[in-house]
Amino acid sequence: MQYSNTPDRINLLAQKCQDGTITIEERKEFENWYNDFDNSLYIESGESRADMEQRLYSLIKEKGDITSKRTFKWSRLAAAASILLCLGIGGYYINQRERVGQVAQVRSHDIAPGSNKAILTLANGQKILLNDAKNGRLAVQGSTSITKTSEGSLAYKSADRSSSAIAYNTVSTPLGGQYHLSLADGSNVWLNAGSSIKYPTSFNGTERRVEITGEVYFEIAHNVAMPFRVVTTRQVVEVLGTHFNVNAYADEIAIRTTLLEGSVKVTGLNTTKIIKPGEQAVLSRDGLAVANADLEEALAWKNGYFRFNDENIGSVMRKLSKWYDIEVIFKDPATEEGFNGKISRYKNISQALKMLEKTKAVHFQIQGRRVIVTQ
Repeated sequence: MQYSNTPDRINLLAQKCQDGTITIEERKEFENWYNDFDNSLYIESGESRADMEQRLYSLIKEKGDITSKRTFKWSRLAAAASILLCLGIGGYYINQRERVGQVAQVRSHDIAPGSNKAILTLANGQKILLNDAKNGRLAVQGSTSITKTSEGSLAYKSADRSSSAIAYNTVSTPLGGQYHLSLADGSNVWLNAGSSIKYPTSFNGTERRVEITGEVYFEIAHNVAMPFRVVTTRQVVEVLGTHFNVNAYADEIAIRTTLLEGSVKVTGLNTTKIIKPGEQAVLSRDGLAVANADLEEALAWKNGYFRFNDENIGSVMRKLSKWYDIEVIFKDPATEEGFNGKISRYKNISQALKMLEKTKAVHFQIQGRRVIVTQ
């Protein structure tokens, strides 16, 4: 559905982005609105934050007509800051003249970002491409109906939880894909690119147990009588009802479990740790440790952007390769320099690469779906 750029609509999208409730489709709509500007929404090198917010607010008010008197009654600074936050351009400076030339130069061989796409595998082995499936009921497994919602998510609804028949489904995302589903107990699950989750179509017995690969964010429905367990190849996470993220990609050296709300018990290598909100359990070859977490960095993918915090180029390119479905080739030994920045996941890859090139530590060439990294 297409919306006009009315003040109430833009205010609504910006507010939802600010409080973290914006959907993937709404974020794309918001970014399309931003992209309609005539290259005037940019950040001047050396410009103070106060001056930047004042200037951006004036432009936004003129062209998008966001005002402090409308729906959410924001201050001018809140409106401008929200635009920066939602579009992911607040972490680095862009000189507009340089940017225009670079965009023209790489447009002919750019790579588009990932999108909502996944494969649902039913208990009988039938596979359904969720991005191609129509909205509405997709299948019935026992007493559980499986529906693709109007928002493009997958939802399970069990009519009889006492049924003894248990069927297992799997949702898997390819490289360049992500997906959201609601399990039969009301828990919500978000899958990052190159990830999977195997789960029962209804939860019976004494536990709720799922198996995952890759990276998955959970918002678990509270049920004291039936603990929720997330199983990876090397660890088990047990919760009653909470919000947490598990990064268990096979190409990472550690499994990272980051907690936002509630309490989580993590078991790995015959060791168990209890983590609190704001903490992260790290399971590596050296054992299981707990440290304070950078929540913004851990949840950046789920919130629609990349955030690099003193991150080496190998780690950065692993993230980009999964989301853009690219092959990365290092022609020179990888620099050990730490990279910092923040950018929307819904920009073409050239935008992220240009941000990294501003450090002068790396350079990139795009050849088809291959990105070559040089110093």
